[in-house]
Amino acid sequence: MVVGQETHPSTGAGAAPAEFREAVATMHAARLRPEVLCEEMPAPQRIAPWASALSADVTVDGTDIGTGRIILLHDPAGNDAWSGTFRCVAYARAEVDLELITDPMLAAVGWTWLTEALDEHSASYVAASGTVTRVATESFGGMADEGGTAQIEIRASWTPVVPDDAPDLAPLDLAPHVEAWGELLCTAAGLPPVPHGVAVMPSRRGQRGGGR
Repeated sequence: MVVGQETHPSTGAGAAPAEFREAVATMHAARLRPEVLCEEMPAPQRIAPWASALSADVTVDGTDIGTGRIILLHDPAGNDAWSGTFRCVAYARAEVDLELITDPMLAAVGWTWLTEALDEHSASYVAASGTVTRVATESFGGMADEGGTAQIEIRASWTPVVPDDAPDLAPLDLAPHVEAWGELLCTAAGLPPVPHGVAVMPSRRGQRGGGR
């Protein structure tokens, strides 16, 4: 898969740093559930000197039930706000039962979906932050028969780090972070967890079903 890279206009053109290229390669090595259809997307400019991004839809029986993106930012000079030179920025959105939108614990539970996914995939990180938004939509007049809908949106960022128990000079591995993001998408969309011992197939990157 071709790696898309974006540069900050002030940095000028040039080859990406080796550590960034290696980190992006590990992003693409992530193994996602078959319901997660993942592909590259243009990375945002002007946030960091280097960036790479993936987008994904959670698709079941040809219907998209969740969507999201994850962006890897890299500033070789470091960023005090990140507490490091890399930063993951993630977004997930999915429809939820309308009755859940009034649950005062929904936002806290949504954030737990992320932190538990990171922990379960052994994705070491620091300086996590983010928001969880609940959105309810009601229809009126000629659209009243359509009823209401509810969505949850999770926006988060964290700094990936090499685990403390990793060998000396071990490279930064982003695969667990991408896999945790993929798990967040599936959890938000209401899919049951994959039982232990069941193999997870690689993501069908760049493919779309249902004539898309």
